[in-house]
Amino acid sequence: MNNSNEQYIGKQLVENLFNHNGVFVLPALTLLSSDHIRLISQHKIFLEPHDVVQVDSAAFYQIAVDECTSAMESIFEQLRFNKSKRLPMIELRNEVIPFIQRVSEKNDFYGILAALQSKDDYTYRHNVAVGILSTLLGKWLKLKPEELSMLTIAATLHDIGKIMIPAEILSKPGPLNEEELAMMKKHTTIGYEMIRDTVGTNHMQALVALQHHERMDGSGYPFGVLGHRITDFSKIVAVVDIFHAMTSDRYYRKASPLYEVLRQMEDNVYGKLDPYICSVFINKLMQSMIGNEVVLSDGRVGKIIMILAHDPLRPLVNIDEDFIDLSRHRDLGIMRVIPL
Repeated sequence: MNNSNEQYIGKQLVENLFNHNGVFVLPALTLLSSDHIRLISQHKIFLEPHDVVQVDSAAFYQIAVDECTSAMESIFEQLRFNKSKRLPMIELRNEVIPFIQRVSEKNDFYGILAALQSKDDYTYRHNVAVGILSTLLGKWLKLKPEELSMLTIAATLHDIGKIMIPAEILSKPGPLNEEELAMMKKHTTIGYEMIRDTVGTNHMQALVALQHHERMDGSGYPFGVLGHRITDFSKIVAVVDIFHAMTSDRYYRKASPLYEVLRQMEDNVYGKLDPYICSVFINKLMQSMIGNEVVLSDGRVGKIIMILAHDPLRPLVNIDEDFIDLSRHRDLGIMRVIPL
């Protein structure tokens, strides 16, 4: 694939594209995906900046997330049929990771989240979501660039072991029975072995697949280890994994409202997540809600004006002439956030 063309992924063609022999290649207004870029490069066409226009962010996120999701699907499918269980790292590094990094550069949490809302491909989209949101959280935690790229790959591969779990268990519409649950839990050890046995990955990445369901209080699986034995990468992915799972529609339940999920994360409903990582995540998500309108528990609608560091989930809200500090009015709460 020609690298100079790759920078135009996610942009839109201005006019019909023809090759040097006048053969029609792509119509005007095509949103360029990696497949289009491959086609253009095969025709030995080198795009120039004036050949494309920038699409708005929402369209870019949607293209990028859909692209990554279908690339993850093809990686999963390849592994299912090709029994070697070596991960196609080159494909992952070329077709998934650059998109994930480009989307996370935008730092536009809610815009990105909208594109991640699962269609009917939760299994694949979830991997992409956890890759993107973990990369954002890694930045907020001030990880170094080389740590961040390792984290992105680890987070995107955290559930890779699920390719060995029967589809009827993965997409069962109701709760799993004991036997099915035991089978489902094996995705952690299977994923660990697959990543460990693949050239071009490291042990830290394999540990994320193993440990992303472990919990600080030892209540997690597969080994029930305590917090000091869980790696930082695994703790980051655990926070994001739960957040995306709870805010997505699933076969067996509807998505929970975003604010409600943050509240439950703060209250440790999900079995002890790392308190520091969790608080950075909640704080940043609330910061990006400034300016949004919210419905309060007494039915009034107000606007979030300021997030208070000591109690981020109870911000300062403006209603008409009033400013209400929810950290002081414990009887009032936010019922839901109205998206901008």
